[in-house]
Amino acid sequence: MGSRELGLVLTQQILGVDDLHYGLWDDDLELKLANLGIAQQRYTDNMIAAMPSPQPGPVTVLDIGCGTGHVLAQLLSRGYAADGLVPAPSLAKLVRKQQAKFPQMQSRLFECRFEDLPFNELEQHYDVCLFSESFQYISMEAAFDLLKKILKPGGIVVICDFFKTAHHGDGGPGDGSFGGGHAMAEFYSKVKASGFELVRDDDITSRVSPNLQLVNDLLHNTIKPVGLTLDRYLGENYPKISWLIKKVLRKKLDRMNYKYFEGHRSKETFERYKTYHLMVLKLKG
Repeated sequence: MGSRELGLVLTQQILGVDDLHYGLWDDDLELKLANLGIAQQRYTDNMIAAMPSPQPGPVTVLDIGCGTGHVLAQLLSRGYAADGLVPAPSLAKLVRKQQAKFPQMQSRLFECRFEDLPFNELEQHYDVCLFSESFQYISMEAAFDLLKKILKPGGIVVICDFFKTAHHGDGGPGDGSFGGGHAMAEFYSKVKASGFELVRDDDITSRVSPNLQLVNDLLHNTIKPVGLTLDRYLGENYPKISWLIKKVLRKKLDRMNYKYFEGHRSKETFERYKTYHLMVLKLKG
């Protein structure tokens, strides 16, 4: 299980929500953990609203990197002919449970990387390809050419994800504390040469970044005290094991401390190094 898959499962178990994404936090929604599910639903609604309506005719969608299948289930419930793709077996089990709620819908699940899809079988099959915080894991060198194969003429790609800003790598406080994301400038350059037209580009960074305050509070007020308690317990009762763990994992522990416990998981740091966008790309021709 990779770090993203682990994050999804822990998010479900600890916070009782089905998504790992940050959600949309507007002024009318109080910033507290109890409202995280509402913020995440707003994010999902905003993303689905960027797609063509499944009425009166069917709209075929491929949810690429569909996580636990929560968004996929909402697409199915709203009448979309939606398939999912997820490479992790642990998450695939959760997705299939979601699909089982809609036995009347012939929803497929591809348990593979996007690059390993049966492209010949799916040629010009989809009206929409969806990436919800998953485009960052796809190579831009291959993504656009592969998307052209499975999209119908005039089909669209909906991307809701974060990208690296021009500040990435400047060595400032918190630089490198947030992983992931393609370079924004490089993405725009690739789109121009891709055969796709960027028909919508909403910068939603300021609506997403408040969630970082929730994350920071959770890390410092809950996760860190628990970790310190466990560390003290191991040190007092199993000093040799504690010493060995710290010696073997020193670099990883230092990295985790920098990323999560030195105050860099902040709204301000995120907005400096990341820019979050909802984008719609239309296949030309």
